[in-house]
Amino acid sequence: MPARRTVLFMLAGAGAMVRAAVSQSDLFVSGTGGYHTYRIPALIPTRKGTLLAFCEGRRNGRGDSGDIDILLRRSTDGGRIWSPAVAIHDMGPDTIGNPCPVVERKTGAIFLLLTSNPGHVVEKQMVDQSVPETRRVWVSGSRDDGLTWTKPVEITASVKDPSWTWYATGPGVGIQLRSGRLLVPCDHVRGGSPVSYSHCIYSDDEGRTWKRGEAAGERVNECQAVELRDGAVLLNMRSNRGSNRRAVARSRDGGQTWSAIEDDPALVEPVCQAGMIRSGGAILFSNPASTRREMMTVRVSLDDGRTWPRSLLLHRGPAAYSCLAPLSRNRFACLYERGDESPYERITLAVFGRVSTPVQ
Repeated sequence: MPARRTVLFMLAGAGAMVRAAVSQSDLFVSGTGGYHTYRIPALIPTRKGTLLAFCEGRRNGRGDSGDIDILLRRSTDGGRIWSPAVAIHDMGPDTIGNPCPVVERKTGAIFLLLTSNPGHVVEKQMVDQSVPETRRVWVSGSRDDGLTWTKPVEITASVKDPSWTWYATGPGVGIQLRSGRLLVPCDHVRGGSPVSYSHCIYSDDEGRTWKRGEAAGERVNECQAVELRDGAVLLNMRSNRGSNRRAVARSRDGGQTWSAIEDDPALVEPVCQAGMIRSGGAILFSNPASTRREMMTVRVSLDDGRTWPRSLLLHRGPAAYSCLAPLSRNRFACLYERGDESPYERITLAVFGRVSTPVQ
């Protein structure tokens, strides 16, 4: 059973502490199960309500390249009991990673977008083109609630410009727009430069084919998207623009093109991935709310991301990547990296109710 604890956080401008119950359980603990490190969490509920928790299992070290597999655990009771971890995709000594699932609501099919590279090649070599190898893009699927998965099919040619070097899907989750379009956030680097860009790929035929959209500015990369009340798409991006703030852009054509990038002054970041979902009239956002990888915090916006007046601190210590999921109308989960000395000691599931506390 998950360990239950009470989170304390301070009301803005007040001296009293407010208590909020958060149930936390470790789903992947580095150094166990035959893997040196577990990283890059992704969490999504299926149409039937099964909760799927994905991550990378890094077999021999903490680095982003090497023998890296895709692992999955399933829960059919809202995150209380979990199946054992299973390696659903393994490319031998090579890297298969950046899991980014999306659910097609009409059929219930789950699509898992992934990227790969030879295990002996690192990102810097691909970006500076000192090696001929590059990143490749794949999609796998499940039609039985995540019990079995199809062999990954390569879609690199349709979603990656031949001149691009680095490429990553997610991490986090994709979304389905009200139009039915499946939208998956990605990022890339163009040949001849180390500058990174965010973009999305999309499918208008229930996941059978995929296309790429235009880039959203520069010096941004890992991103998440939500659909706003008026049908626009909000893209929230990890930023290398030097402001320690999340970058945002909006699309009026379903993620194909984007407005100019702006910084969100309320969303402090240490240059790190973040989670974001929409639930009813609220948008939830999770990240290390600091200029260092620490202080995993969930924030809530009730006005389509213009302001973030509510927050909940999940972990005060080291923390990094995260992914959010709705469990019910008033219950949510955050799957995130955390530890005592390092953010990469374990991947923890936090389950909590609706956040109603003013931000610190």
